[in-house]
Amino acid sequence: MSQTFWLAVGLVLILEGLGPLLAPRGWRELIRQLSSQNDQTLRRIGGCLVVAGSVIAYIMFTQL
Repeated sequence: MSQTFWLAVGLVLILEGLGPLLAPRGWRELIRQLSSQNDQTLRRIGGCLVVAGSVIAYIMFTQL
């Protein structure tokens, strides 16, 4: 379990790092646009990401 957790954390860090590594200007603009959104919009975006991640995790775990 612990090994799987750290693998997941490592993959998240890799994916999160690709934006600033490959397109720093575009990433900075995305962050600027996100920071200007109101709280409700950010909550919706976050909720969509949580649901999408949950669905992907469920699909991956049922394939094991």
